[in-house]
Amino acid sequence: MEKKYVNSLRKELSLINLIVIGIAGAVGTGVLFSSTGMAALAGPAIVISWLLGGIFYLFIGLTYVQLSIHYPEAGGPSRYPLYSHGRITNMINAFSDLIWYLFIPPIEALAVVEALDYFYPSLINSQGFPTTLGAIVGVIIMLAFVPFNYFSVKFFGQSTTTLGIIKLAIYLIVAIGFIIFLFHYSNFTNFGGFAPFGFAGIFSAIPLAMFAFGGIRVLPDYSEEVKDHKILDKAIVYTVIGQTAIYLLFAIAFIGALDWTKIGVSLGDWSSLSSLPGNPFIDIAGSEKLSTLLLLTVIIGVLGPFVTGYIYQGGGIRVLFSMSRSNYVPGKIQELNKYSIPLWSLIVFLITGGILTYIAAPIPTIYGLISDSVVAGYLGFSANPVAMQALISKKKINPIIPFPSAVALLAFIFSSLIIFWSGWPSVPYAVLLLTAASIIFSAIFKIKEDVINAIWYITFIAFLTFLTYINSVGIVNFYEGSLIAAVSSIGFFFWGIKSAKI
Repeated sequence: MEKKYVNSLRKELSLINLIVIGIAGAVGTGVLFSSTGMAALAGPAIVISWLLGGIFYLFIGLTYVQLSIHYPEAGGPSRYPLYSHGRITNMINAFSDLIWYLFIPPIEALAVVEALDYFYPSLINSQGFPTTLGAIVGVIIMLAFVPFNYFSVKFFGQSTTTLGIIKLAIYLIVAIGFIIFLFHYSNFTNFGGFAPFGFAGIFSAIPLAMFAFGGIRVLPDYSEEVKDHKILDKAIVYTVIGQTAIYLLFAIAFIGALDWTKIGVSLGDWSSLSSLPGNPFIDIAGSEKLSTLLLLTVIIGVLGPFVTGYIYQGGGIRVLFSMSRSNYVPGKIQELNKYSIPLWSLIVFLITGGILTYIAAPIPTIYGLISDSVVAGYLGFSANPVAMQALISKKKINPIIPFPSAVALLAFIFSSLIIFWSGWPSVPYAVLLLTAASIIFSAIFKIKEDVINAIWYITFIAFLTFLTYINSVGIVNFYEGSLIAAVSSIGFFFWGIKSAKI
């Protein structure tokens, strides 16, 4: 049921535009930087972590298929719970999404700075944080995102398709080059075997993988600008499959290319990989003195996060735009420029992103806070499977995906696990930001409707925050906490459905 708005956006995106936006938007910082952190937790079994991440996100993606086809609106996932549970639930969901989108472009801009540091070593300090000069360069990169999101969505789609295809081609060449020229099969069998940290390591690494799967989240945000919204199912499913295939290839390439002594790591010491500064693929290619491969790796170190950064900036602009439609932020945010782009939303993202990027240098803890707080995005998308099932149960929308009830339940369980696995202090950082934003804006805009319908969601967030805390202090171990998160999420799922106001 497509709504007609006075300030509707232009419908100019095709299926190929969406697929490239989804895959190119996802394949950025995550595939380059997550590999070291994941390998420190799981060893060679990061291959399984990436695969499970893809399966988890496929179920979440199917809920987006169901909802975005019925509600093809800009920033759709930040409005779906409005139709099922009312304003308070949706406000919490929307601000969770907004935090995710506000913080990712600065992360990507600083990832470009890390790649440029190979040529200009004064951009990143020895602790891996940007210097003041590096932060200034990061702000300039944030400014460079703007032209892609200022002109028409047709320009955005065409330029992203061209740059995205080039980007993905270079990524594939680099991954295959690592496998052909630098592969050490022994890394998969020695040093504790394929899974040196067991299932706990595999599951602990999944949240780092999930950050990289976020490109699928962008597609429903552009659904209002798609020529035919019925193609969203193909775009979302193909994007998940494409992302997963690339991540598996890079996981194999990274593990196989490790030459421990050349990158300054003790032989077989998986856990120490997390302390590697900079882009690990650039470090490996540089240590092997393979100039062509190094050049291509540096190119993707710059191009990859850059494309991801401006795509996420565009998605975030539409989330903020949708929040204005829901009356959570000022109505001026809905104003469009002559290209039908939300101008003030873009300005807000530019200013906020620039500030966050710059203060990462004088206040290094902000760098960690930015990374940790994107967990808010997981809190945000956890509301959508419940909204979907409630809308179907009340016959407000017709199911278009197979076994919708099972998909919704599994998507919610996986969302709950991802939040729990994100751990302490990432979850409380995200919750604190979310709580502050919700309280401030609900007071300013007098948002007080449907409180009863939101109690399940507030309790769910509080419970998972508490669970991550008792896991961090050793009251429950990883396996026990995961089981509690999975089982309890079933109860929250049905409570959430019962709490719908429709």
